Parts: sequence; structure tokens; C-alpha cells
Amino acid sequence: MSVLLKNIIRFALFILIQVFVLFKVPPLHRFITPYLYFLFILWLPFNLPRFSLTTIGFLFGLSLDYFTNTPGLHAAACTLIAYVRPFIINLLISQEGSDKNYTSPSITSMGWAPYATYVVVLTFLHHSYLVFLEWMSFGSFWYFLGKVIATTAVSLLLILVTELLFYRNEKFRTNTV
Repeated sequence: MSVLLKNIIRFALFILIQVFVLFKVPPLHRFITPYLYFLFILWLPFNLPRFSLTTIGFLFGLSLDYFTNTPGLHAAACTLIAYVRPFIINLLISQEGSDKNYTSPSITSMGWAPYATYVVVLTFLHHSYLVFLEWMSFGSFWYFLGKVIATTAVSLLLILVTELLFYRNEKFRTNTV
């Protein structure tokens, strides 16, 4: 299956799962909302240019906003993590070009610790920005921080389960020109 077709299917599946499954779950303990949709952006190939990656992030978030009637909340958060993603990958992957040997970020291509750091940092950034935009003020800093940490923890648990259920076996490319 081509990379483009695989990502189009992922795009649709992540939107449908988020809208028709995870958004139907009532908020846990007043303020925890499970999010998994942004994993699509984290799984995009390494070789996408920043402009394309940011545009895809915006369109992905905008399509989720369309289903949820939120005016750009998810589009802004997805655009942010799509823009920051290459910086994080460059910090976490050694400079000998291992990102050129694999097609997309995964445990296989990055290793456990860098991949876990990559997922945690971008998840926390996504949720912090999303909660801030939803709330649009810092009324109570502890409530804001609690909501971000709790939502991030639930999302990381969902990401872990998804990674275990849908293991992506990345193939090593030998001709990395």
C-alpha cells in the first residue's frame, strides 16, 4: 500500500474514531477529555516539508472542527504541533541520518526513549494549547494545569494502547540517497 493511500485512510479513521467514539465518552471526572486524533500528525512521514506538514495539520484539525462545531480550536492545536514536530525530531534523533533510513516516526525508527519523549512533548504541547484556547483565560492556574495533565495522561494511555494494538513495523531502507 502506498504511503499516500495509507495516510488518507489514517486521516479518515482518526477523525471518525475521535468524533464517533471518543467524543461520545462523557467527560471523566469533570474535565478529562480523551484525545487520540493528533496521533495522525505524529505518524506522518519524516520527509514531508514543513509547509506541507503544517498545511496537513491545519486541514486535519479543521476537518475535526467541522464535525465538532468548534471554531478552529483543533485546527490551531494541530497546526502548532505540526510546525513544532520537525524541531523535536531534530533534537531527538542523532545526526547520522537515521530519519532518512526509515519512513516515519515509530519505536523502531527512533528507539523507545526518543519516541516516548517525542510523543509526551507533543501531546503535552497540543493539550496545553487546546485547553488554553478552550478556556481563553487562566481563571485558576491549578484547574488549568490539572486539566492539561489529566487529559495528557489519558491521551498517552490511549496512544500506548494504539501503539501496542497497531504495531507499525518500519522497514530499514538501505539506499538513503
